Amino acid sequence: MYYPRRHLQLFLLTFILFIVHLFDATARSETKSPQIRSTHASDMQKGMRLFKETIRPLLQTHCHTCHNQDSKSAHLDVSTYDHFMTGSKTLLKLPTPLLMQRLYHKKIPSIAHKLSAIPKPTMTRIIEWVRLGSPFDRPLVPNTSIVREFSAPEEKGVHPFWSFRPLDPKAVPPLLESPWSQNDIDRFILMPLEKIGISPNPPADRHTLIRRATFDLWGLPPTPEQIHSFVENQDPLSYEQLVEQLLESSHYGERWARHWMDLVRFAESTGFEHDSDRPNAFHYRDFLIRAFNRDMPYDQFLTCQLAGDEIDPTRPDSLIATGFLGCGVFPTQLTESEFESARYDELDDMITTIGVAFLGLSIGCARCHDHKYDPISTHEYYRFASCFTTTIRSELDLILPPSGELHKVQISSEGLPPIKHPADGRGYPHFYPQTHFLIRGDVSQKKGIAYPGFLKVLMRDDKQSDHWTQSPPPNWTRTAFHRTSLAKWLTDTESGAGHLVARVIVNRLWQHHFGRGIVTTPNDFGSQGARPTHPLLLDWLAQQLIHYNWRLKPIHKLIMLSNTYRQSSDFDQIRESKDPDNRFFWRRTPRRLEAEAIRDAMLLVSGLMDKTMYGSGTLDPSMLRRSIYFTVKRSELIPMMKIFDWPEHLVSIGARTITTTAPQALVFMNHPEGRRLCRNFEQRLPKETVAAIHQGYLHALGRPPTQSEVASTESFLSQQTTLYRTLQQSDPDTLARIDFCQALMSMNAFIYID
Repeated sequence: MYYPRRHLQLFLLTFILFIVHLFDATARSETKSPQIRSTHASDMQKGMRLFKETIRPLLQTHCHTCHNQDSKSAHLDVSTYDHFMTGSKTLLKLPTPLLMQRLYHKKIPSIAHKLSAIPKPTMTRIIEWVRLGSPFDRPLVPNTSIVREFSAPEEKGVHPFWSFRPLDPKAVPPLLESPWSQNDIDRFILMPLEKIGISPNPPADRHTLIRRATFDLWGLPPTPEQIHSFVENQDPLSYEQLVEQLLESSHYGERWARHWMDLVRFAESTGFEHDSDRPNAFHYRDFLIRAFNRDMPYDQFLTCQLAGDEIDPTRPDSLIATGFLGCGVFPTQLTESEFESARYDELDDMITTIGVAFLGLSIGCARCHDHKYDPISTHEYYRFASCFTTTIRSELDLILPPSGELHKVQISSEGLPPIKHPADGRGYPHFYPQTHFLIRGDVSQKKGIAYPGFLKVLMRDDKQSDHWTQSPPPNWTRTAFHRTSLAKWLTDTESGAGHLVARVIVNRLWQHHFGRGIVTTPNDFGSQGARPTHPLLLDWLAQQLIHYNWRLKPIHKLIMLSNTYRQSSDFDQIRESKDPDNRFFWRRTPRRLEAEAIRDAMLLVSGLMDKTMYGSGTLDPSMLRRSIYFTVKRSELIPMMKIFDWPEHLVSIGARTITTTAPQALVFMNHPEGRRLCRNFEQRLPKETVAAIHQGYLHALGRPPTQSEVASTESFLSQQTTLYRTLQQSDPDTLARIDFCQALMSMNAFIYID
């Protein structure tokens, strides 16, 4: 007996799930690369025709009866495309192969034996439509609105979503008396731990502590001399003094500029197929290093990057800082029909990066439609984009300190000659005098002019966008000060977005010290991101940042002086069973170093590091300067760096991917550059065997060897020496010692910090 109607409903439900998965996979792929297929336009035309002829009638006839706004059978509503795209997320846990099996009737639910297979011609049409990109023209059911909730159930009647609220005035340290608590941060951490019956770990030993702190603030290992001085110093204030010394070093700026370069997708090339060089973009990297070393207040730091050319046009660093806006990818091969859409892509790159890096919000999702999850409308998106309507990349000749020499510098501004583009000879305009509202992001469907404005959800006290409008000074005509107005709103903690900006940056500081933020999605503080594990601590840290006039170094110090930071990484099975993911920070989670820190550690340990700061970079992998001075060319990443997860910097990167692969181990085992560094490492060690072993461990691992490690190393050296003598190698003792140095660099303890 067959049930054709039931069969069609089941088939169409499965079909919808497959489509949703496909769109989700496509979105993820587009995050990695902004390129689209050359056949995109023709595919859309073919797919649209197929949708109108076949797909829409199927959905309207056989699905809407059960899957509508009222019934939502299987959590699906096909009333509109937006509805079924957002409403099926609970069913996406089904693995893709299973979806495919169900679509082809190879594996379906328990009633499958009662149903007939899908006719092959129908299957062919569906699969073809999906392959062509699943286009659609209008809502499946007209006059249906999309209802969204921005609040969790427990928050209804209080205020919208947590990240949009003002900083919580109740975010004060709890009155907990504990010998473990070192400062207010510890009290916030202890509170949830006590609720689940977990005690935190005791402090790590001093060898571990100095290595952890030095890598965190410098991205370099401590020297044996620094280790000895700290370990032997019994002054109770010695650790605090260590943190202060690390923060005052110029290495701090080099370390933290690296983090920021990830956030702002910094690169010195345009990306795409031709990946043209931007030879004067490196000055922005140098600005970052100087800004972090000076501890420039974070609100000023952001303001300079958005509008430094307007606020202080006579100061070189203020101009250089605007290079932030021009860091993104941009095609060099354009046809006339692509000019305008490419400009909107360029604007999108700017505001999307500002959104995720500064605000932790995916503003770019509102380009084609109102944001699916967060209260950001398409209208607000284009008003936000309008702040940069005429902003373009330019180059200026500036006299730069400390040399006082003239340099050509890339900046972003208005009213200046643009950087030459290959399409200039064909009339490429670089910008258009007005930004329009676009229907579904289509430049051929304009709907009025967009004037500068901001996000309503981040305005309080009934303020409107014009509250932050900054007029140009007298006799200033080159720019309209729209970017300055944006910066004022962005850093306004009373009525603007400042509270969210503060939350986002202190979360990033916490993340880089602990490997995981209080909000584990550092670039997404919206409703699809993670909730904070310690919301009061997050708000308290944000308030402290504002209290310290937006300076980051005091927040680093607060975090690092806490016993939460100083904990050991000792594992405990009972506590792990209560908090397996260490969400409440009862122990220190070991972390692998990123590519730059691994390579820099190898250079420093070998004694070959060139500590020259600033200036243009290079693509030469044998460079002896710190890795931050590698030229970031999107299509030509340094091989060793790429092996250790160096990104392409196409989009803002809130947290790097950490992988464990065989090529990573091979770098230490047989890479010629690694062997060269080990030869120099060996030359730094004493001639006496035991002393060499001690110094080797201190240099590479930041601690002395144990007695068993000394014994096993002596045995290893003896065996290797004998082997090289057997092979009639010259100087077998030295070769064995080089092998020892290479073994140290190949250990997990070399690339992980506890």
